[in-house]
Amino acid sequence: MKMDLQRQPHRRLNLLTREWVLVSPQRTERPWQGQVEKTSQEKLPRYDPSCYLCPGNVRANGERNPQYKSTFVFENDFAALRPDAPVEKSEHRLLIAEGEPGTCRVVCFSPRHDLTISLMDVADVQRVVDVWIEQYQELGALPLVNSVQIFENRGAMMGASNPHPHCQVWAEKSLPNETVKEIASMLDYAKDHRSCLLCDYLSIEREQKERLVCDNNDFAAIVPFWAVWPFEILIVSRRHMTGIDQLNTDERASLADILKQVTSRYDRLFSTSFPYTMGFHHMPRAEYWPVMPLMWHEFVIRPYDFFPQNPVLTLPSAP
Repeated sequence: MKMDLQRQPHRRLNLLTREWVLVSPQRTERPWQGQVEKTSQEKLPRYDPSCYLCPGNVRANGERNPQYKSTFVFENDFAALRPDAPVEKSEHRLLIAEGEPGTCRVVCFSPRHDLTISLMDVADVQRVVDVWIEQYQELGALPLVNSVQIFENRGAMMGASNPHPHCQVWAEKSLPNETVKEIASMLDYAKDHRSCLLCDYLSIEREQKERLVCDNNDFAAIVPFWAVWPFEILIVSRRHMTGIDQLNTDERASLADILKQVTSRYDRLFSTSFPYTMGFHHMPRAEYWPVMPLMWHEFVIRPYDFFPQNPVLTLPSAP
């Protein structure tokens, strides 16, 4: 009997982490009498005098922001990582810890308090992409840094402490758990198949077009076959590369375009400024993995949606 992936419960393998995901498509037919969120009608001002991130305003630490006209980068006033953190290890029987030095920065996308990526012009989003690459290269060159994470928590629901459109950049000594798992999977696949796992996976998705949300000349936005969260999106570069620093000028514009397409679809689908978590997955420092094969990783960015609680695995294309 052939398995019906659209109607029967089954497991799917996440090729990047090698973890199984339980999928129960038949659950979408259940009646829902739980909480239903009202569509937010909040309209933010262009400038908020009480916002810590708007141009010219005083931040929580007492410093005043410059009258910036485009993007603005500063050291996080309440950083999760500090460069002076000790590297010693503490171990007491089963209680094990070690110091984690690093640096955290904030990137304001625009001086406008009311502009999200979905509302910005593509050219302005590309300026943000340029800043991401600058930060990735600058922080990645620090001797102690092996991992640079660029991520955005959009909206109060996702834990953002300020509505002004911004993201964070964390540079640290150790690799995130997801990166370690993905590296192991990519290395094993490259060894066994002499090709790139994500390149091969993308070719299947572009051929089937079942989970393809949108694409352009350089990127494709797809619902990953192993999606966990409702309306999860995986954006993959069509050209094989190892990180955001390898994007050429045209690809930077294409990344800005696909980001605006995806976030705009979220906003239209839910008639609100949609909350999400978005992060980049790319290669750590080369000396950290000296046996890295030539074909290894694609540049990946993943926005995740944590609501509504509905196991839908496809995102309808918006006009």
